[in-house]
Amino acid sequence: MAITSVASVVQEARNGRLVIGVCNGFQILCEIGLLPGALVRNRSLHFVCQMVTMRVEVGESAFTHGCPQGSLLRMPVAHGEGCYFADEKTLRELNERRQIILRYTTPEGRAEASANPNGSIENIAAICNREGNVFGLMPHPDRACEDRLGSADGLKIFQSMMETIEAKQAQAA
Repeated sequence: MAITSVASVVQEARNGRLVIGVCNGFQILCEIGLLPGALVRNRSLHFVCQMVTMRVEVGESAFTHGCPQGSLLRMPVAHGEGCYFADEKTLRELNERRQIILRYTTPEGRAEASANPNGSIENIAAICNREGNVFGLMPHPDRACEDRLGSADGLKIFQSMMETIEAKQAQAA
């Protein structure tokens, strides 16, 4: 199905369809109110382009059910405004409702400031909405789909989405 406007993206999300926003798409999902918080200038005020490691915080989401909680994924980031920010109330709710899906970590899986490429609060790399069908992330799974690109971990996100859609279709049949 071709989506031709922001209004149709909002409607499809409200209808329960999976929506993914990568990089600037994550910013847009926040700006139109499908995800809480905002993406602001990187802490360094510089454009960042590098491979990052992330820890899966929620392994049973529609976007990560093929990745056990605690597993590590490597993907590239390329952004100047990738610093996720939310107020304390929103952060508390995101944590309580298990909506923080991925956090930036060291290659060993520690969520340290040195592993955070943009200064995102609580090392947040990806979140989902309360319903679990809208997913925003700054790293690019689309640029991590083959080992020769440095990682094939992005495929895990897309395979998880595909399996979620197929399972919903099987339930409806």
